[in-house]
Amino acid sequence: MEQARRFRDEGGTPAVPRVAATVLLLRPADIGYEVYLIRRVAAMTFGGMYAFPGGGVDPSDSQTLPGWAGPTPDQWSRRLALPEEAARAVVCAAAREVFEEAGVLLAGPAPVAGDTLSTVAGEAASAVVENTASAVVGDVSGDDWEADRVAMEQRRLGFAEFLRGRELTLRSDLLLPWSRWVTPEFEPRRFDTYFFVALLPDGQRTRDVSGEADHSLWLPPADAVDRAEGGELTMLPPTRVTLAEVAAASDLTDVVRLAADRDPVTPVMPCLVDLDGETPRFLLNGEP
Repeated sequence: MEQARRFRDEGGTPAVPRVAATVLLLRPADIGYEVYLIRRVAAMTFGGMYAFPGGGVDPSDSQTLPGWAGPTPDQWSRRLALPEEAARAVVCAAAREVFEEAGVLLAGPAPVAGDTLSTVAGEAASAVVENTASAVVGDVSGDDWEADRVAMEQRRLGFAEFLRGRELTLRSDLLLPWSRWVTPEFEPRRFDTYFFVALLPDGQRTRDVSGEADHSLWLPPADAVDRAEGGELTMLPPTRVTLAEVAAASDLTDVVRLAADRDPVTPVMPCLVDLDGETPRFLLNGEP
């Protein structure tokens, strides 16, 4: 709160937000479905907070075009209202980050039928829920995969080069755009983050591999919201609100249906008001 007050009183200039991508990994559970959460290490920006795997767009995400399956970069450009190169970089960053931070690879050996976002989010919803296992790589937890993951994390290997070396294509159709959040203006480090939903591919499992997280867990989204409201899990507004939105779906097929109807373009930016009162409030697009 003090930081927000100081920014207001001093007439601070907002930092330019860095474009980023984050992915809500979902999987079926005995009852309903679960979401994967990681806790950022204390030394990081927003350390100690539970979040989804993700991070900033890297220059390598736009420099080399990987093998591509699903919606084309041009189609992603229209869906995200970004120039084609920028849209491609955001999608690449989402797939790269979820591999670097969770050990999950959204890639397959060859392109698949059905290359439009409307098809993926509509008529092919059941195929997405079933993970189209025949077209997605399986277990990627072996030592050779891990060596490549570490090389990417250390920026010694680009995501496109990694996929090309293994004769794989990025399965962009497994990423469903959900929303876009921008860090409040008073924060010194700001992000313009595109949120995606993806289902954990059959045969793969999440792994605690990222040096940027010190704990991870799978939880039903509604349970995660309850634990956040009870103070057990600390989250920033974008994580908490997104979990509540996903929890409204009846099942994974319904998550896919909801994703097709959402606006992933218009940014949501939390704003603190009543800074001089006893209970400052966050507003989201003008609403408490």
